[in-house]
Amino acid sequence: MAHQFVAVLDFGGQYNQLIARRVRECGVYCEVFRYTMPLEELKAKAPVGIIFTGGPNSVYEENAPRISREVFALGVPVLGICYGNQLMAYTLGGKVAPAPAREYGKTQTYYNTASLLFKGLEEKAVSWMSHTDYVETLPEGFVSVAHTDNCPCAAMENPAKKLYGMQFHPEVMHTENGLKMLHNFLYEVCGCKGDWTMGDYAKTAVESIRQKVGSGRVLLALSGGVDSSVAAALLSKAIGSQLTCIFVDHGLMRKDEGDEVERAFQNSDLHFVRVNAEKRFLSKLAGVTEPEQKRKIIGEEFIRVFEEEAKKIGKVDFLAQGTIYPDVIESGTGDAAVIKSHHNVGGLPDYVDFKEIIEPLRLLFKDEVRSLGLELGLPEYLVWRQPFPGPGLAIRCIGEVTKEKLDILRDADFIFREEIAKAGLDKSVNQYFAVITDMRSVGVMGDGRTYDYTLALRSVTTTDFMTADWARIPYDVLDTVSRRIVNEVRHINRIVYDITSKPPATIEWE
Repeated sequence: MAHQFVAVLDFGGQYNQLIARRVRECGVYCEVFRYTMPLEELKAKAPVGIIFTGGPNSVYEENAPRISREVFALGVPVLGICYGNQLMAYTLGGKVAPAPAREYGKTQTYYNTASLLFKGLEEKAVSWMSHTDYVETLPEGFVSVAHTDNCPCAAMENPAKKLYGMQFHPEVMHTENGLKMLHNFLYEVCGCKGDWTMGDYAKTAVESIRQKVGSGRVLLALSGGVDSSVAAALLSKAIGSQLTCIFVDHGLMRKDEGDEVERAFQNSDLHFVRVNAEKRFLSKLAGVTEPEQKRKIIGEEFIRVFEEEAKKIGKVDFLAQGTIYPDVIESGTGDAAVIKSHHNVGGLPDYVDFKEIIEPLRLLFKDEVRSLGLELGLPEYLVWRQPFPGPGLAIRCIGEVTKEKLDILRDADFIFREEIAKAGLDKSVNQYFAVITDMRSVGVMGDGRTYDYTLALRSVTTTDFMTADWARIPYDVLDTVSRRIVNEVRHINRIVYDITSKPPATIEWE
């Protein structure tokens, strides 16, 4: 890859992918690797900078993640964040100990603006702390360049060796000027030029796809969502008529969505095939209530449909999917926990009748995918389409998935999305949808007693879909949505609004 490159070494912290996203936001390409990556392999990648992430361990414990001291002798600038800061201090001869006072959350912090890390910033601002240990004694050659009322070394540096550490988390939005601090490290310390652009990535990706596919044929799972649509545009640009796009309407789509997807692609240059498979999927899901089992069933059925369609088309060499970086991370990599499995990542059956799977977007975050879509000339209505999970409404239908519950959910969800758009909130709220629960409650309509479903509304704001905050939808909009759903959709007599952020919740309910 021709881009300048920053390596993020993962020590198990919760914000690791967010660090990568922030670095890319600064116009610098980076990837996340496990801290166990061999030194020679790291060296071979020729990074212009290395970032150590946070982590849940105490560095002085026997089995804590460690790093070779040799990494600091590579001549490459290193930034340690939280645990990474403590690890740098410990490895280079400093002392890390339990802090007299733990710090969590927003903390007033005082900066030495003579440090390149804090160049051009205010001398006092809020940072986001999350630590029980602290650097008690600095390694030789280091000085403290930030402090709080309780932490004498909130940041440290050895500018001669280009080694820097921060006890707080500059990658989270709660740290004031955190992005600027990362920008300073990348540009002032590492000498980055900012050569990571979507135009550049598109050219690189197109060439990479051509080399990999050669004269082979590719089958793409096209859902009509943002990720698969951008993947279709990218693949089409790379290999043209060698691409066939198959849209499987599994009966788990939103209201009228199958027809909308078909209309969007039927007049394009793509070879578009629609497969109506609602009965097939619902029969497989009958009686199933466990969320992961639903995902596995849907994922396997997707693959089986693709295999069948591929045989009709002729020899197909590759299966392409719109997997993106958060999908890969959340499906579990290395020591990461499996938060959920997607049909296009963790839900694949053991046997797949294709030579190889191509995932041209697997290094991109959601907002980068949208930027790439615009770069490739996709219409805005497709690029800004609401995110939709691969298993569709099956994971927004709590408990058993039935045609009746799906139809109720489709109508209610349509009303919610319509009112959000009418209120002009469709761009400021990043994702919004309805969930039909498996709970019934007592209600009263027209002087009569009802015993019907409870519907949940979910909407979030986010920049990367790795973390998200619940959206503060105005009460009058929620009131309109609630009244319309209860009046227009049968079998719903109660509406609740989800006010849980991610974490601790995920965006989806299942």
